Amino acid sequence: MEQNKPQTEQELSQQAAVRRQKLADLCEAGHNPFEITKYAQDAYSADLKQEFAELPAEAETGKIVSLAGRMMSKRIMGKASFAHLRDQKGDIQIFKRDLLGEEAYAAFKKLDIGDIIGVKGEVFRTKMGEISVRITELTLLSKSLLPLPEKFHGLTDREARYRQRYVDLIVNPEVKDTFVKRSQILKEIRAYLDEKGFLEVDTPILT
Repeated sequence: MEQNKPQTEQELSQQAAVRRQKLADLCEAGHNPFEITKYAQDAYSADLKQEFAELPAEAETGKIVSLAGRMMSKRIMGKASFAHLRDQKGDIQIFKRDLLGEEAYAAFKKLDIGDIIGVKGEVFRTKMGEISVRITELTLLSKSLLPLPEKFHGLTDREARYRQRYVDLIVNPEVKDTFVKRSQILKEIRAYLDEKGFLEVDTPILT
């Protein structure tokens, strides 16, 4: 199918130009996302899924949470729209239906895959059984100016993955997990050697 073909460099360049124009429009309207340096996040996706693992379908929790992360997908379906937010611990669906207000919903529709957002809303389980957050507030925290690899092909070229490690970490969760584990292992090794009185020394050759 046509939609499954990798995007050309020209198409990617055009998308980047559109995103930069969106940023310029935001700044002109007084909504520069890069001026926002803090967001009051109080929950993570994996923790919520674990906490409400036994919640039945279509059940409410009454729990209001604030999440922050990168938007990895978006579906606009009239007044009922869905997106997936990826935070430090995983992915969670965010759901909107007549709660954001017209202005905020119009801003939501203009968001791009890869944008970093903050959301606030109630945790619930959908009819399809997915733990989600019904959002009442949404804040654009950072604008993604370059499109991410499209979902059918992703970033699979080994050389490109090494050159664009930041993209590899964004689109391939298993790669991020490897880096997290590597960091934890090195931390424990350093702590053990510190206790034994060893001194860590860097040399130009080894570095």
